[in-house]
Amino acid sequence: MKETTMTRSSRYLITTLLVSVAAFSAYQAFGQQVENTPSVASQPDTPEAAYLAENDMAMTKMMDDMEAKPSGDIDRDFVVMMTPHHKGAIDMAQAYLRYGTNEQLKRIAQEIIVDQQQEIAAMKIAVGDPLPPSNAAPTQVAPQTAPAGAMKAMSPDMKM
Repeated sequence: MKETTMTRSSRYLITTLLVSVAAFSAYQAFGQQVENTPSVASQPDTPEAAYLAENDMAMTKMMDDMEAKPSGDIDRDFVVMMTPHHKGAIDMAQAYLRYGTNEQLKRIAQEIIVDQQQEIAAMKIAVGDPLPPSNAAPTQVAPQTAPAGAMKAMSPDMKM
């Protein structure tokens, strides 16, 4: 039995809506948690604050990049939306490797990076897209630090 365009379109819209709502809900919950964390607000130069800022940037980029105009090809649209979702997970895992201290969680973050890269490649292959460039999966990521006092020495008029 052939599926009608309306049914296919409706299913796509429902799937897109559910994925977007779930991702947005998680993003909002995380944002509220960060806003209500006094240790971050009162100590902006801590590794925790740096991690949360990096994680927030990854989440924002992921959410922005997931907004895709439907092409009429559900398979391709799925890959277009899921690729930034997976890249967001990679970025968050890399941020954890920079600032986290739990060795078990570091191993999990490393696995997330490798798994998400493999899944992106598999999705691209499934729809006939070219593979992303091949990069070694990081197993350790050094913290990003500025020289002591570098931020304080910057001009307050500098645009970021």
